[in-house]
Amino acid sequence: MFIFDVHLDLSMNAMEWNRDLRLPVSEIREREKGMTDKPDRGNNTVSFPAMREGNVGLCVATQIARYVKKSNPLPGWHSQHQAWAQTQGQLAWYKAMENEGEMVQITNLKGLDNHLQLWQSEQEHKPIGYILSLEGADSIVDMGYLEKSHEAGLRAIGPAHYGPGIYAHGTDSVGGIGAKGRELLKKIEELNLILDATHLCDMSFWETMTAYNGPVWASHSLCRKFVDHNRQFTDEQLKELIQREAVIGMVLDAWMMVPNWIRRKSDPKAMGVSLEIMVDNIDHICQLAGNTNHVGIGTDLDGGFGTEQGPYDVDTIADLQKIPELLSQRGYTAADIEKITSQNYLNFLRKVWK
Repeated sequence: MFIFDVHLDLSMNAMEWNRDLRLPVSEIREREKGMTDKPDRGNNTVSFPAMREGNVGLCVATQIARYVKKSNPLPGWHSQHQAWAQTQGQLAWYKAMENEGEMVQITNLKGLDNHLQLWQSEQEHKPIGYILSLEGADSIVDMGYLEKSHEAGLRAIGPAHYGPGIYAHGTDSVGGIGAKGRELLKKIEELNLILDATHLCDMSFWETMTAYNGPVWASHSLCRKFVDHNRQFTDEQLKELIQREAVIGMVLDAWMMVPNWIRRKSDPKAMGVSLEIMVDNIDHICQLAGNTNHVGIGTDLDGGFGTEQGPYDVDTIADLQKIPELLSQRGYTAADIEKITSQNYLNFLRKVWK
């Protein structure tokens, strides 16, 4: 079954983790043996060959660079201009992969339909389609920079990531969107960009819902019902997103899947972290909505973690092909499963880009 993964930090892995994603996952792991600079070394799950093996032919791929003030202990760049330059280096990598025939950027309906048709063909070594998204808007120095990004193909944007940002407060922080946040939201609407509600803290989420009238989705989040943390959506937030015809992508980071996960200590198998938990979250959102139209897949695989902090039944991204069978076992029809694996997000794009 064709899979559309709506959140992958591909350029971050290429540029900051120094991973050549043209290689098989096994070769990247072998090259990282003995490296300790990052906790997920040797545990990567994503590469272009693995995506092709799993029929993950389309993704939303990110640019990401946080700006941090002196008072902010999180890692990040010390100026917005440095953050901007980092995102432009990431964009240059995507363009290089396009030149190599590994990827193709999707920015409109014609490109989307052509790409889906290509992936139904027998062509070998198909390019991975990607829709460009900015995770956290700190690198947008002013609205002229957002216009430049849109011209370069940016089609989705999340105002915040972790901590306090320029335009909103993100995960593990408390605060609203302020005047700059409202200016950003107005420009997002004007450019018909998709607002990604992922990572907004509760206050910023609700202020954003009041101020913003354009298309909104959540690329990679789960339900607070199962893990009580501000990174997850409450049922009230989920209902708001459903009412706005959003789609919520299911993420595979273990600490969001089970309570009491301890980074670098907990073990996925011992904690029972499996794809079944993703299906639990899918089912909960479907029950809230009364249908299967508002949930999809946004794995965040290799988003700063690997197999040490993911489902024990996922060795590479190709294992997403296990999801249809798990859904089938829960009573989901073939049509419903296709919605969840790709069609809900595709239908969303067709409405926004028409």
